[in-house]
Amino acid sequence: MNKAKVLLVDDDVRLRQMMAEYLLRHGIESEGVSTAAAAVRALARTRFDLLVLDLMLPDDDGIALCRRLRSAATPIPIIILSAKGDDVDRIVGLEVGADDYLAKPCNLRELVARIFTVLRRIGQSPRADAVSTPKQVGIGEFELDLWSRALTRHGDAVHITTREYQLLEALVLHARRVLNRDELMTLTNGRPSDSLSRSIDILISRLRQVLEPDPSSPRYIQTVWGRGYMFVPDQPA
Repeated sequence: MNKAKVLLVDDDVRLRQMMAEYLLRHGIESEGVSTAAAAVRALARTRFDLLVLDLMLPDDDGIALCRRLRSAATPIPIIILSAKGDDVDRIVGLEVGADDYLAKPCNLRELVARIFTVLRRIGQSPRADAVSTPKQVGIGEFELDLWSRALTRHGDAVHITTREYQLLEALVLHARRVLNRDELMTLTNGRPSDSLSRSIDILISRLRQVLEPDPSSPRYIQTVWGRGYMFVPDQPA
């Protein structure tokens, strides 16, 4: 079976790109658009297995688009992803035909899990061998196993906390890309905020103490001043 293909409808280009990269790591191809009109055009020209739909679009309301698609008997499964996370909005979204509703910001792992659940429901689950995530990533003397979620050094296990692992995984999966604190919070636990995002700095410091030959002059987890952090692997681009 081929990889599933998802249409991402969200006017936040950066978030859309993050979602697309994360989905691809889990065997799901995607295409992104910013408006309801562009979504309608995309659906007309391409067969998608699922639609991830933001409610607040520049040209229309996502609920209205969902209602139109269902009125036209468009069978595509729909997951609404919206900052409108209260019960009323959730109920309305489900009432107009959405298959699932996820509050925004969300944990991208949860989004992948929800997509898999909906696709399984209709018999379209991607193959396990379609997943493109590399099994192991070398970081100097260390090795990060993304399947077993383990960090080792010369074959010996290295203990890091769950939060530290989640952050390291996010950086590794977006190698050579600058991620700001809010993006890292979204990739790790989906709850960016001014008070919590500063904890990213503490976690970065802890990871550097573990991984870097010289934590005061980081080789792998680099600071891009005014923008965020970037993982630079050993291998050339």
